[in-house]
Amino acid sequence: MRAIHARVQGVVQGVGFRYYTARVAMALELTGWVRNLDDGSVEVSAQGPGDAVAEFVAFLEVGPAGASVTGCLVEDVATDPDYQNFEVRF
Repeated sequence: MRAIHARVQGVVQGVGFRYYTARVAMALELTGWVRNLDDGSVEVSAQGPGDAVAEFVAFLEVGPAGASVTGCLVEDVATDPDYQNFEVRF
């Protein structure tokens, strides 16, 4: 099990990035959340099997069509037993 916290920068708000992230996370059976930040970046917390998390990070580094990711800062963190699903936070 691997858990990550990420901050994605670039043109990542107003392009469906949060919903894209949630769809990819659910397809990979990850738990966690995604939300927009006031500075225009997107914050993500996710956990699951190590290979699935690695694949998820690769998706974050590219984003959906219409997004332009200029940076994706990822750090490994402790897992959170409270995560039961993956949600879009507002």
